[in-house]
Amino acid sequence: MREIVVVEGKNDAAAVRRASGADTLETNGSAVDEDVLRRIELACRRRGVILLFDPDYAGEKIRRTVASRVPGCRHAFLKPEEARRADGKIGVEYASDEAIRRALASARADGRKPDSDVRWDDVLAAGLAGRPDSAARRRAVGDALGWGYCNSKQFWRRIQMFGIRKDELFRALETCGLAETAVKAP
Repeated sequence: MREIVVVEGKNDAAAVRRASGADTLETNGSAVDEDVLRRIELACRRRGVILLFDPDYAGEKIRRTVASRVPGCRHAFLKPEEARRADGKIGVEYASDEAIRRALASARADGRKPDSDVRWDDVLAAGLAGRPDSAARRRAVGDALGWGYCNSKQFWRRIQMFGIRKDELFRALETCGLAETAVKAP
């Protein structure tokens, strides 16, 4: 793998190296300092980077911090159930080699361009926000799109960040068996 995988800590780095053989950089926690950000910027320019963080609040916070500073990152996601230890702890380090390889193989580019034609009204019409079952629907569609569960605000940001088009969103709804309960966008 040419790209460098950015993870939170040394145990996550060991798991990624074991699963994929990729080189890694560690943020050393959620308070990402300036030196680490400079190293990630350099890695992104030279080889490209994939961000792979724990599927929890802290991991999402690190992802936002790095992505806002280093454009052009690719984003890999593990589902919480793939990264959960028997005692309930969540971390990249607890994911199987297969789950890590799948996440890296399906990493998405951070488009940072306005190619998404999905509007907030489309998200509401699809039942991905504003309904009692919206969280379950977002989990299923997020899994189909490769980024797993997130709240409605994060879901909207990811649609925009990855340039998801209406037809791609509708195909994901169909894959999950949810298209018939959504209003198809024109």
